[in-house]
Amino acid sequence: MAPMSTHLTSLRAVRELRRIRSFYTAGVLLWASAGAWSGWTHPGSRQMWVSLLLLSVFTGLLATTSVWLSRLRSARGHRPARHAAPRRAVTPGHVGA
Repeated sequence: MAPMSTHLTSLRAVRELRRIRSFYTAGVLLWASAGAWSGWTHPGSRQMWVSLLLLSVFTGLLATTSVWLSRLRSARGHRPARHAAPRRAVTPGHVGA
């Protein structure tokens, strides 16, 4: 029973990491645009440095999430794709009832 729960846990983890990765991507895009805008209008201001700090935080989170997701995908690849019941060998002259 343990391998099945581990498999379901990894599927849930992959799904959650995909969701949070899109959130972090949006954060990176938002803070990159905010940093560029504040750097263009007020170079060297506190707003620009805070935007760049948050950009680096979200970039680090996005990179970490991507690494975890790739590790979970590679670990999942070693498992069988389906968990079907094994088929019985058909013997000649044997009729199942």
